[in-house]
Amino acid sequence: MTHPSGRRIEIDSNSGFCFGVVTAIRKAEEELDKSGHLYCLGDIVHNAAEVDRLCRKGLVTITHDDLRELHDVKVLLRAHGEPPATYEIARRNNIEIIDATCPVVLQLQRRIKDAACEQEPQILIYGKPGHAEVNGLVGQTAGRALVIRDVADLESVDFRRPIRLYSQTTKSLDGFRALVDEIRRRQESCGVDDFRWFDTICRQVANRMDKIRDFAASHDVVIFVSGAKSSNGKVLFAECCKVNPRSYLISEAAELSPEWFEGAGSVGVCGATSTPHWLMAEVAERVGNIINK
Repeated sequence: MTHPSGRRIEIDSNSGFCFGVVTAIRKAEEELDKSGHLYCLGDIVHNAAEVDRLCRKGLVTITHDDLRELHDVKVLLRAHGEPPATYEIARRNNIEIIDATCPVVLQLQRRIKDAACEQEPQILIYGKPGHAEVNGLVGQTAGRALVIRDVADLESVDFRRPIRLYSQTTKSLDGFRALVDEIRRRQESCGVDDFRWFDTICRQVANRMDKIRDFAASHDVVIFVSGAKSSNGKVLFAECCKVNPRSYLISEAAELSPEWFEGAGSVGVCGATSTPHWLMAEVAERVGNIINK
């Protein structure tokens, strides 16, 4: 949109919820429309504004400790997925699961579980330790898998043994490829050739890297809207900063500063896979109010 000041404000059409998050929120809203109440294990999405919106509709966020105390209720499992232990608690406590695990994550869980049935391979997961999705993946191996953040974490790996490498679905392709190259190099130096890797990175997320760089480069100022807990948001915002030093990270419209827009002819508003479109629209409207003063 172009404002009376002549400055252009654009919301990135490629930003916003990935299909896994869209499905989880749809399932939550369907149940809330019927009953007005639903438990969700962990934040349904790493965005406080969207969590607050659903909370007002009756969604109650709980922890794993809370889950153990609940009986005879409905609980939504978010897109990140859960380990087998969570399903066992639900079965024991007569909890009805509304499973919104992303299909991409679900397929990855099954692959890792099958690999864990083999006794020899070391299973490595390229991911963020403690991340909800990673916890679900490690759970498929009864805790045997090693979580690798980067090349430095490879010191805990025995390169004389078979290795199987998988990735958290939202990690960077470049980081994954760097791990593959280094593991191959170290195995070869040990005289071993038993390494298989599986690129399990979600392309809907990975492809946003190039697109958001293009978007950020096409504007004088970039406003990146993301929740503080979003790992994906941190990665995508870093890509914006690489091509546009006038990139700013906010979680809500109230954090905007008028001085950011001085001399800017165009402003781009974008966000993470956990950022709702309504929030980006709210930010864009506020930007318009600021630059038209």
